[in-house]
Amino acid sequence: MTCAVRESGGGWWCSGVRWPGEVPELGWSRGGRRRVSVLAYGAGLGFRAVGERHCVGARGNVCPLGAVVPGRSTGGRCAECARLDRAHSVAADTMADDPRTYRVYLAWFGPGLVKVGITGEERGAARLREQGAVAFSWLGRGPLMAARRTEEVLRAALGVPDRIPYARKRVERGHLPGADERAAEVAELYARAAALEGRGWPESLERLPLEVVDQVGIFGLGRAPEAEAESGPVPLPVSAPVRAVRELVDGGVVAGRLVAAAGPDLHLAVTGGGVVVLDTRLITGWDLAAESGSDVRVPLIDIGGGGVQGGLF
Repeated sequence: MTCAVRESGGGWWCSGVRWPGEVPELGWSRGGRRRVSVLAYGAGLGFRAVGERHCVGARGNVCPLGAVVPGRSTGGRCAECARLDRAHSVAADTMADDPRTYRVYLAWFGPGLVKVGITGEERGAARLREQGAVAFSWLGRGPLMAARRTEEVLRAALGVPDRIPYARKRVERGHLPGADERAAEVAELYARAAALEGRGWPESLERLPLEVVDQVGIFGLGRAPEAEAESGPVPLPVSAPVRAVRELVDGGVVAGRLVAAAGPDLHLAVTGGGVVVLDTRLITGWDLAAESGSDVRVPLIDIGGGGVQGGLF
């Protein structure tokens, strides 16, 4: 099975990984039309980049300039569309009168790598999957500004950030401790946060009970998926990824077998038994043609080491 990228002349652009439920999907757009490709661990996924990368627009609108954007940009937007997209986001604090209920969460990405954040209650855990949170717990629920205030209090009092670079998450994801240790660290942070009630914690935010949700299974981390062959199911090679795609280029190929996914990252087993991480934010705005097989011919970078492997592989 190969990812349903656009056929030549079809004009479908990939909008990246979506996590509406516990199964990842690739989103696609063509003008105002939208569709998705459901991803399956053990299945093949491959494409070839064609031409130049263009701005993906903002808030569902096409970029009026049709601007060309750098291959290494994870935003995939020109400066003007990036400003427009940011201005209408929850993080911009421009929607103080938002009537929806929000939740505050504590997310764990690796030993000592935790953050606090907020998300709309109607979205459930989708935001946690989009960020690649290995484990998490809800902390409270309430109006937007109460949730935002709680987030700020926790960051200041507990010394935890509201953002963690994806590069750091990738490093930790390859060396995860056991489920008990993951749960214990989330529980410890929850206890410290709960102790702040009455000390800057907004009265309108209802505290939720501790319930650690572990997403290792959802992401396909730490297990060996199987591929179908004529002789029956064949275990796929699973190892900690050591390389990641740095950028796409015209004619560059990325093809392999999907063994895991976390946040925007797809882990692909490629020829030679290694696993390469593809950040799908790098493929937005490209014209993609379907490819089969197992081949990676784009610039790669070492995960965690900072060394760039130049050229096409």
